Amino acid sequence: MKPGSTKNLLLRLDPGLAERLQTVAEVEGRSISEVVREAIATLVEQRRRDKRFLQLLDDNLARHQQALDLLRDDQP
Repeated sequence: MKPGSTKNLLLRLDPGLAERLQTVAEVEGRSISEVVREAIATLVEQRRRDKRFLQLLDDNLARHQQALDLLRDDQP
C-alpha cells in the first residue's frame, strides 16, 4: 500500500465487539486496522462470488438505469 493511498473511515462498534477485535489484533501481533482491512477484503471477495448478491447488484443497476432513462426523457 502506497503512503497516502488509503481512505480514512469512521467505524462504530458495539463495545463488546470492539474488545474482541482488539484481542484478536493483540494475539496476532497486528493492528486493529490490519485485522479490519483483512475482514473487509474477505467479505468483498465472498460477495463477488455470491450469486444472490450478484443478482441484487443486477437488480439495483437495472433500477438505476430506469431512473436515468426517466430523467433523460424529461429533458427539453
